[in-house]
Amino acid sequence: MAAIKESSTIQENKKIVQDCPVMYVMERIGGFWKPIILFNLSTGEKRYSELKKAIPAVTEKMLIQHLKQLESDGLIIRTAKPVVPPHVTYKLSEAGNELAPVIDAMAAWAFQDMERNDNKCANGNRYMIDKNQNGFSQNLKQ
Repeated sequence: MAAIKESSTIQENKKIVQDCPVMYVMERIGGFWKPIILFNLSTGEKRYSELKKAIPAVTEKMLIQHLKQLESDGLIIRTAKPVVPPHVTYKLSEAGNELAPVIDAMAAWAFQDMERNDNKCANGNRYMIDKNQNGFSQNLKQ
């Protein structure tokens, strides 16, 4: 693996992350797949195969990589049971649960913007906000 160039723009930007709360959040949950993983875990504990099925476009490499990063950042908890075949589940940690309103706000904005622009989700369905479950349900909008 190549050595990290300490004077690179990315490394310089990482040094100032503490100065900006938005940069701090993006450092933790930035990227394409992390918010999607967190969104899917907001409904409860899931096994790897359930996450893969819920996010079919993600490659196995990227899903594993982002799950490891989210775990090392303390946003999700990985639980492995010593059985054959392995039984591994993922759930949001306390810090991950605290991010749920942020992810829900992103989703709410997306649904409003899709409505405004007459867009639908990829499968053609529309979703509704389920206020009772502290998140979104995959029910079709009435």
